[in-house]
Amino acid sequence: FEGRAPAVISVEAERAELPTLYLAGDSTVADQPGPAFASWGQMLPLFLGPSVAVANHARSGETLKSFISSLRLAKVLERMKEGDYLLVQFCHNDQKREWPQTYAEAGSTFEAYLRAYIAEARLRGATPILATAPQRRSFGPDGRARNTHGPYPDAVRALARAEGVALVDLEAESRRLYESLGPERSRLAFAVDGDE
Repeated sequence: FEGRAPAVISVEAERAELPTLYLAGDSTVADQPGPAFASWGQMLPLFLGPSVAVANHARSGETLKSFISSLRLAKVLERMKEGDYLLVQFCHNDQKREWPQTYAEAGSTFEAYLRAYIAEARLRGATPILATAPQRRSFGPDGRARNTHGPYPDAVRALARAEGVALVDLEAESRRLYESLGPERSRLAFAVDGDE
C-alpha cells in the first residue's frame, strides 16, 4: 500500500457468516490506539483463528452502567445473532465510589447489571461469558500480589456459577503471573516506551 512500488493490485471483500465474539469492557479489554499499550481484548484474535470474528466494543473508562447509557450495549445487541458470544469484563471503574453516577456495589447493582447483560445475550440466542478483571499490579510487604478489587471478583464467580455461565478468571491468573515474576520483574508486563 505504501512506498515507491506498492505491490497490491486489488483487494476484494467478501461477506463471511461466522459466529461473532462481542467484547464488552473497560480499558483492560479495549483496543488501545498506540503501540505502547495493549489490552487482552485486542490480543485475543491472535489466539482464536479464522473460525470466529471478534468485535471489540470495549472502551477505556466504561462501566456496566455507562456501557448501557452510552448505547454501546445497544449497538452490540442490535447486531447480535444466534450462535454469537458476549464476553463481559468490568470492575476497574465500577468500583470507584467517587463516580456516583456509575458506581455499582459488588453484591447488588454490579451483580444486577451483569444479570441484565446475561439475559440480553440469551434472549438473542447468544452465549454469555463472564470474566473477572485482572488485578492492578500492587504488592504487599510480603511480596504477594494484593487484591485491588475487593469483593468484585468473587461476585462475578458466584454469578457465573448461579447462572451457569462460563467464567474466564483473569483475576486469579493475573495474581499468579505477578507473583511468579515478583515485584520488580512484573513491571516488564507493563513496560511502555520510556519505562524500564
